[in-house]
Amino acid sequence: MEFLSLKDQQIAFCKGCLACQKLGKCVINDDAIAIADKMCESDVIVWATPIYYYEMSGQMKTLIDRANSLYSRDYRFREIYFLAVAAENEEYVPKKAINGLQGWIDCFDKAELKGTLFVGDVGGPKEIEGSPKLHEAYELGRNI
Repeated sequence: MEFLSLKDQQIAFCKGCLACQKLGKCVINDDAIAIADKMCESDVIVWATPIYYYEMSGQMKTLIDRANSLYSRDYRFREIYFLAVAAENEEYVPKKAINGLQGWIDCFDKAELKGTLFVGDVGGPKEIEGSPKLHEAYELGRNI
């Protein structure tokens, strides 16, 4: 298992040239190439993001776009999970982010969204501590 944060990664926006479909990797030489390679070799991918304005983080969306090279490759992943936190706590808060991720997953015939977990009322670092949702997160991870 490997944890990878996008926070300090250099990931440029997709140019939409589709060269990756022929080459099996993106023509933009940045951190997205190595990340896509790791994704390709993974059995399970767990995306985790804060919710900003009812959507996934920009870093996550940019990487999803840059993972276009995986379509033409023999990817291993079958199970995708989604974890999100937000300051708001309403049930609808993560829905747009989940829909965006589902749109990506729908392009991979062998993959499916196996689980999601949303924790609201998290407005800053360490505010999640003591949340009963942490037990849910633990159980979700344990069952992967």
